[in-house]
Amino acid sequence: MTASPLRFPLRSVLWIAFFGAIIAAWAVMFIMAKMSGVDVIGRPVGMNMMPMDTFAALFPMWAIMMAAMMLPTMIPTLTTYERLMVSADGTRAGWVGVLLGYFAVWVAFAALISSAQVALTRFAVIDALGIATSGLIAGGLMIIVGAFQFTRAKEVCHGVCHAPMTYFLGHWKTGFAGGLRMGLGLGAFCVGCCWGFMALGFVGGVMSLLWMGLATLLMIFEKLPAIGHHVIKPTGVLLIGAGLAVAIL
Repeated sequence: MTASPLRFPLRSVLWIAFFGAIIAAWAVMFIMAKMSGVDVIGRPVGMNMMPMDTFAALFPMWAIMMAAMMLPTMIPTLTTYERLMVSADGTRAGWVGVLLGYFAVWVAFAALISSAQVALTRFAVIDALGIATSGLIAGGLMIIVGAFQFTRAKEVCHGVCHAPMTYFLGHWKTGFAGGLRMGLGLGAFCVGCCWGFMALGFVGGVMSLLWMGLATLLMIFEKLPAIGHHVIKPTGVLLIGAGLAVAIL
């Protein structure tokens, strides 16, 4: 008798593909950082720097960066959808739709911030590595992002990201199209919640793997059920304090 081929349930296949995409995105970002001639903190280490001052060069980088940084933060949302699959007639197609809708919004944000980087580079606000050209600019950006942590907009957007079950129950749609619509909505709230951490790339350098890692961990912590609400304001205080120090010094 021949052994039957090993079969994986669809759930396992999709989750393996999901985590594989995250790993691949981080690997690509590591390779791009090396090709750009920067070290792990985004500082130049050689003379052969890859030019990163056009939309055509920046958009793929930012899109891959969105996959590396934002897909890990989506794990609670996807697991929440899974818990509703039986009781609310959810499907694996809907699960995929949620994922694609969410990521589509972040790809749109990648296009927006790529355009912003091109403009900021042309006006010498940031340099070719995406680093603010003065401490005043870097510190001011940190203060703005820190202050945003205390706003009503942050509270509302974080509430949806932190508790996706409430959003699903209020906006439930079945099938792939329904999942896609919910994913677009969740992605919009997530952009509203986390745009500032992406903008901080212009402080540390958009090719800084250290900044990417720290920002990803912080966004994951903000979405953890037990501690998420307790992270926001302390982070704001730290950013404002650090921004003042950078601006003054």
